[in-house]
Amino acid sequence: MIIQSAPEGQESGQRYVMKLAEHLELVEQFAINFGNDSFFRPEPREEFLYACRWHDKGWHDLDDNPPLNPESGLPFNLVETPLPVILLTSARSPEHNEAAHPYSGLIDSMHIWGLYNGRYGMSDKVLIDMIPDEHRLLADTMLNNEFQRQTRLKAMLAADPATASWVEEGPLFANYKVLQFFDTFALYFNCTHAAGRGESVFEHVPLNAETDTTITVRAIDETTYSLDPYPFEKSGMEISFRGRYLSPLDAGADPDMAAVMRDTPLENQTATLVAA
Repeated sequence: MIIQSAPEGQESGQRYVMKLAEHLELVEQFAINFGNDSFFRPEPREEFLYACRWHDKGWHDLDDNPPLNPESGLPFNLVETPLPVILLTSARSPEHNEAAHPYSGLIDSMHIWGLYNGRYGMSDKVLIDMIPDEHRLLADTMLNNEFQRQTRLKAMLAADPATASWVEEGPLFANYKVLQFFDTFALYFNCTHAAGRGESVFEHVPLNAETDTTITVRAIDETTYSLDPYPFEKSGMEISFRGRYLSPLDAGADPDMAAVMRDTPLENQTATLVAA
């Protein structure tokens, strides 16, 4: 789950809560509309878009019946979820994507492995170094399995003349990096309430297979955001994502969270993206 921050001074404990599936819906909007005269359009398109749409598919069952954080009375926020559960969901996502297509599985496996390993050198957050000793063997096993998955899928795709160019290092990592942009840009909206979104910088966004740039996002107001440079097809792009407002629950009462998630009405948040 993603628990959006609350405006300062808000007296109610109610928070806007999103499933990872709803985060993925926003990622998909970015992926479909990415590309213009300055920014490349990722290929192979169908397999890449599938990986973007489902790169967190492993969270599906957990999001439908989330465990409750006894301290907040709300579902565990993404980074607060017990680590063994996170590691399990991490493995399930590439499995789902590989079943759709080897390339989709490869991109998602790179996404998972990169989250724990500084995004292949693009980030100074190396999560694997922060894993407690009691969970390190489980984490290392999961990541080693993903590295082996990548090795196997790269070899499979390279052996086929129709797909060999897809796993050349330049195009492959350009697609990986643009997925990281979609993911973190979606979190910019998902994690922070509208009044709290300010300026944010997204590095290593590929213009093409050889060249990256840095995109600066600025909140013009609570519904309009400028991007410089602008990576999407048309300025004035409207985006939306869904969630539900939940009030803290009594964890001791063992609430039926599957029913809570099913029965709480969904509400949209929207924004408009414009060229700086």
